[in-house]
Amino acid sequence: MDVPASRRTADPGTVAIVGMGPGDPGLLTLRAAAELENADTVIVSRAHCPAEVLAHCRPDVEIVDTAAGDPVKLAARAAKAGRRVVRLFQGDPGLGCGLAAEGGALAKAGVPFEVVPGVSAVTGVPGYAGIPLTDPDHREVRVVDASHGGVDWTTYADPAATLVILGAETAVAETCKGLVAAGRSDRTPAAMTSLGTTTEQETVVSTLHKLASDAKGMEAPALIIVGDVVKHRDKLSWFETKPLFGWRVLVPRTKEQAASLSDQLRGYGAVPDEVPTISVEPPRTPQQMDRAVKGLVTGRYEWVVFTSTNAVKAIREKFTDYGLDARAFAGLKVAAVGEQTAAALVEFGVVPDLTPDGQQSGEGLAEVWPPYDEDLDPINRVLLPRADIATDTLIARLTDLGWECEDVTAYRTVRAAPPPAPIREAIKGGGFDAVLFTSSSTVKNLIGIAGKPHNVTVIAVIGPQTAKTAEEYGLRVDVMAPRPSVSALAEAVAEYGAKRRATQIENGDPLRKPSQMRRGARRRK
Repeated sequence: MDVPASRRTADPGTVAIVGMGPGDPGLLTLRAAAELENADTVIVSRAHCPAEVLAHCRPDVEIVDTAAGDPVKLAARAAKAGRRVVRLFQGDPGLGCGLAAEGGALAKAGVPFEVVPGVSAVTGVPGYAGIPLTDPDHREVRVVDASHGGVDWTTYADPAATLVILGAETAVAETCKGLVAAGRSDRTPAAMTSLGTTTEQETVVSTLHKLASDAKGMEAPALIIVGDVVKHRDKLSWFETKPLFGWRVLVPRTKEQAASLSDQLRGYGAVPDEVPTISVEPPRTPQQMDRAVKGLVTGRYEWVVFTSTNAVKAIREKFTDYGLDARAFAGLKVAAVGEQTAAALVEFGVVPDLTPDGQQSGEGLAEVWPPYDEDLDPINRVLLPRADIATDTLIARLTDLGWECEDVTAYRTVRAAPPPAPIREAIKGGGFDAVLFTSSSTVKNLIGIAGKPHNVTVIAVIGPQTAKTAEEYGLRVDVMAPRPSVSALAEAVAEYGAKRRATQIENGDPLRKPSQMRRGARRRK
């Protein structure tokens, strides 16, 4: 079968000159991802390449930093050795990058190459800033590379044309004066966006007269847009107005548990940092679980209760060991303590028969649990594969209802190792804007391994019990989920962030994240 052109990759001995977009790893094209997946050698400036881009590479790929030498010579040497080479550029290789020079040098050296265009900063950054480059009244866009100076601004004096100016971060005043001297009105709308398409993006909207002073201190790389199209930003700004835009949020859960929560937070514009507070390990004596799985197959139980996603994972792993699958649950009734656990079961191929109506906890499940009825229930035995530190509240309630419970240790939870020093310093020093506590144990364990969050950090908790624990440890609870689910917790934090932003705008205050409220924090416009 022919490989689609969009997925075809360079042959060995060929250099693929690939654009990776202006900053957001999500702007990598399908073709670029395919090239990375098949690359033997990748040549890139490591300092300007997001880790998520290189995550598309095979584990055995050779990553060569352009700081190690002439990238053309490095690429040619690898290609002549029969390796698939990817030369990565920020943005699009042909716009403000080195395609002309490096492509020409490869051609001169007799090295075959291909070009994989990328999303250019010229279009990508204005798009993320909410500024269309054209509209019905402005149909011309002119791109200026001012990085080497010497621009004849009289060439760009036509007010009908939108200007996109690259490389002028250190010469904003000279650029604006040059355009005004060339005939552009000093009241012409102008915007400058730095670190475009990343969660550090910042946009200042001004005029040619005031842009230099208004944009003072902005970081490179930055891009200037000049023209009436800048006025559209008031209505079209979508990225920087996300409720948690740029917030660094600590998610103290295991990697597996944090995945869906982190994805949701990214959707709100946040930058999640996953810090495991517990480590999940197998039980010290596996015989209990072996007998439990055998009992599942032989019909020993009427019900199986899953109180966590880790319990689902533990049973799945045992099933795999014995060559079993979800069909082994035929004839059994299955209960799940909450929506995340239920989702893990559905992924396994098991639809729960019972979940709590309200509070998603052992207590909530106990409230809806049916009493044992010897006429309806042929067996009165319930299996609970749980953690070694699980509470007995649910067992006590089920026992009162006439059920016989078998509590089996499916996994052990131990406190995780402390996170790296920069994370610990950020937690205690106010480097995080928010921390999301999904259980009382995450409060205790995070403080135990990393210290107490700074008082500027927004503290968000999943429910009343977690709030009580946080307060016992001296934390001020700012946000509590309306219902005990991680999705609801993320929504509640986003709502808090949106209200906070609205209040700052209403009061005429600078838009500042919680971490920027601490003493010594860099203030952004």
